[in-house]
Amino acid sequence: MHCPFCRHSDSRVVDSRTNEDGSSIRRRRQCPDCGRRFTTVETAALMVIKRSGVTEPFSREKVITGVRKACQGRPVTEDALAQLGQRVEECVRATGNAELTTHDVGLAILGPLKELDVVAFLRFASVYQAYDGLEDFEAAIAELRAERPVPEADGTCVPVAAAAP
Repeated sequence: MHCPFCRHSDSRVVDSRTNEDGSSIRRRRQCPDCGRRFTTVETAALMVIKRSGVTEPFSREKVITGVRKACQGRPVTEDALAQLGQRVEECVRATGNAELTTHDVGLAILGPLKELDVVAFLRFASVYQAYDGLEDFEAAIAELRAERPVPEADGTCVPVAAAAP
């Protein structure tokens, strides 16, 4: 690491701390030549391979923008979208891969979006999974209904599939 002040080719790490969300590391460094201190921020590069073959850095903001379109007119707050974006980024970083496809990112979006809003989930899934007709929507809705809990007489809930005889 070059010193930004005197351009000396070495520096000593004085302190290291992770960012609040754990996505980067902040390091305080000191130049052995001029003695001045400076800060560096290190992040692991996460690249997304698009369908065209072009590679670009992962963008949490692009995830949020895409999901925001699916949530248009739905009771979803910007805070909830930001949390979803963070969950998706954590999920794709947890794979340990430095490169992933847009398909991988889409799969990482579907789970948290289903929990956030099922209508937005259906909208997103219809584009992402290229639904061809009503049968695709009907199958997706049937799957969502099968996962939905049904209230029991005692007030507890069980999934529809478990409640069926």
